[in-house]
Amino acid sequence: MKRIGMVVAMREELMPLLESSGTKIAEEQRGAYTVTRLCRGEKELILVESGMGEIYAAGATQMLIDCYGVDAVINFGVCGTLSHSVGLLDTVLVEGVVHYAFDVSPICDCAVGQYPGKDLVLSCKNELYELVREIDPEMQSVICASADKFVEKAEEKRALADTFGASVCEMESAAVVLTCQNHGIPFLIVKAVSDGEGGAKDFAAMVERASRQYLELVYRVLERI
Repeated sequence: MKRIGMVVAMREELMPLLESSGTKIAEEQRGAYTVTRLCRGEKELILVESGMGEIYAAGATQMLIDCYGVDAVINFGVCGTLSHSVGLLDTVLVEGVVHYAFDVSPICDCAVGQYPGKDLVLSCKNELYELVREIDPEMQSVICASADKFVEKAEEKRALADTFGASVCEMESAAVVLTCQNHGIPFLIVKAVSDGEGGAKDFAAMVERASRQYLELVYRVLERI
């Protein structure tokens, strides 16, 4: 794999990588998306600041596939914890994603959050997932609840954990997974926890620190693919 696409929602999540990743080849604007191309060793990294939410993330992922012909897509960024086993600033490897706001159950024989013809939890287990398990066997592997909502209330967090078995939540990964799966493109989802019981206050205080937690892992993955 020589050309790696990276989808990141916010500038705060992207800056640590921009500051330390390698030689900048170009920065360009494609519609609403800012695209930065970097050279790191023999790899070309194509970073997209997608904006928050599933629709922006789906568009950014599709653009990486159509316009840049990427060999793989990595989605990294921050998330909220739904479990006492996942703490602030922990880095987690996402093994499955559920798009919990998707609901066609009144007209289809499927559960809330389930796409017709697909499992409720969209699997992220592929060669890149297995590579991370090899690189860091101690890293927690989790299910992520994903939808266009910042989840702050304790009762909403408990409901996501109880209903879907999710340990973290965020706003982009379902779009990345579905888009990559539809095109047969390998992908990897890695998140760092920026908020817990403190909700938005935690996020404001921790987002920059959390955004540096996964850098070493991303670099180790890039060395091996």
